[in-house]
Amino acid sequence: MTFATAGIACPTMHSSSQDRITLAHGEGGRQSRRLIAEVILPALNPADQHLTEDAACLPQPTGPIAFTTDSFVVSPIFFPAGDIGSLSVFGTTNDLAVAGAVPLWMSLALVLEEGLPMSILSRVLASVGRAAREVGVRVVTGDTKVVPKGMADGLYINTAAVGLIRPPVPAGPTALAVGDELILSGPIARHGVAVLAAREQLGILPEPTSDCGSLLPGVEALRRRSIPVRAIRDATRGGVSAVLHEWARDCRLSLSINELSIPVADETRGVCELLGLDPLHVANEGTMVIAVAPGAGEAAVAALQELPQHRQAALCGVVQVRQLASVVVQRGLGRAIPLDEPQGAPLPRIC
Repeated sequence: MTFATAGIACPTMHSSSQDRITLAHGEGGRQSRRLIAEVILPALNPADQHLTEDAACLPQPTGPIAFTTDSFVVSPIFFPAGDIGSLSVFGTTNDLAVAGAVPLWMSLALVLEEGLPMSILSRVLASVGRAAREVGVRVVTGDTKVVPKGMADGLYINTAAVGLIRPPVPAGPTALAVGDELILSGPIARHGVAVLAAREQLGILPEPTSDCGSLLPGVEALRRRSIPVRAIRDATRGGVSAVLHEWARDCRLSLSINELSIPVADETRGVCELLGLDPLHVANEGTMVIAVAPGAGEAAVAALQELPQHRQAALCGVVQVRQLASVVVQRGLGRAIPLDEPQGAPLPRIC
């Protein structure tokens, strides 16, 4: 009896192994070493040869640190204005940015599906490298696993990152007070709509594009201007609505926003109207919600608008005394109605 007749697939070399990921690339042998040395390391940072060790030896930070972890399973892997590679870097480091930290080091773990074209992996890794250099984070350790065909939808990424806390750090949503002003750093719902349009091949023109990008420059602009920030959060899964509901729960006050003040791109609004989606519930990957002290909203918006990615930042709401509804939105006709909290995922696999 041979392995073939027994139905056992051994991770052996094939003539196509240079073009596609095989099980042998995840077995720790020659093919694994070649994948790391010839594909992964050159794309990230060829100077970091210690990436081949089991752990990275890092200098001790001179102050408190923030630590975060994330996983990325977006479908499709490539979408307008982004891909799973840049998304993994920006999504992870944005969590540090809104926590008041400057990213230092990051880990990158790849789960690759057997048969994934090597050209796709190279393209994703190049995107990881560019994004990491943009935000100033070093990928210092990682892992690679290969799973049989049909078990990973091409490519999944897991990350973790460490950042150095830079004061002043926002006190957080429990510090929100009546009269505090609410700001959006740019047009909302772009990422979720862009991924949906690409996945379903909607053929919308102009094509919706993701806001996938770094929030570090925006956070730094607020710090540089000494804006009295109460709380700050990136509005990812669940969108702006999820952030507002979490904040209202923590501060035990009500948050009110004005629909007419909320920036939404025309192509995003069109897709949402077509599919019956509320932009306030749709995910973002480069847009944040900011709460500042009373009277500081205009200065905060002006600071953000000096940056290209935040030119449409807008003052959109206020914190009020507790009402029957924890979050309310003033719709176009001026009537304030409760804003529902997201109950599920209208757009799965967006990050």
